[in-house]
Amino acid sequence: MSEAILQLKQLSVHYGGIQAVRDISLSLLEGEFGTLIGSNGAGKSSTVRAIAGLQPFSGDILWRGRSIKGQSPDALLKLGIVMVPEGRGIFSRMTVLENLQMGAWLRRDTAQVNKEIQKLFERFPRLGERQRQLAGLLSGGEQQLLALARALLSQPRLLILDEPSMGLAPIMVDQIFSVIASLREIGITLLLIEQNARLALEVTDHAWVMDSGTLPYQGTSSELLTDDRIQQIYLGELPV
Repeated sequence: MSEAILQLKQLSVHYGGIQAVRDISLSLLEGEFGTLIGSNGAGKSSTVRAIAGLQPFSGDILWRGRSIKGQSPDALLKLGIVMVPEGRGIFSRMTVLENLQMGAWLRRDTAQVNKEIQKLFERFPRLGERQRQLAGLLSGGEQQLLALARALLSQPRLLILDEPSMGLAPIMVDQIFSVIASLREIGITLLLIEQNARLALEVTDHAWVMDSGTLPYQGTSSELLTDDRIQQIYLGELPV
């Protein structure tokens, strides 16, 4: 049995007098692909911002059994917690190549980094063709691929993806989710935040449904895909 790599214990997030996340608890196993699904404003992004050290919280977050409460985003990155934020977070005034190099800024194995960048260009030819181009001139889908590639150069142990399909054309959504599914090959742990519940459930192992800052439903992703309540509320389908 895999051990929990990440645990949230009674996590709460407040913005002034507004409580965005309400005493939630969950465990993500090493190598597991998990997803938080729910409507816009449910508290998903607030949850992952807390995990990444970008948002104060109450309760606790454990990484391999040890509290990481109060640690900076830089310190968490060194542990292997890497997030691709909603909106991609690329450096629009830097080139594609420079963006990728920024993903490896903590690494000292320059020769290996360069090899990995070349492999990424082979995997994503559009990025290779545009490596000297400013990242802000890429299409939305290309920017999302760049954000994913940059994150992989950080050698994540836990990769958090916040709304990777947002604003993308359907053909690019399919490509992004194909890339996400392929991440199993490198053995990382994934936490996916996604409004497109069906896509998220199809590529993950375990799911938590977030609603008004709470987690009313959880289970294996395959179970939730066939759950009548989830189909009606989150997948927009009526039971047969």
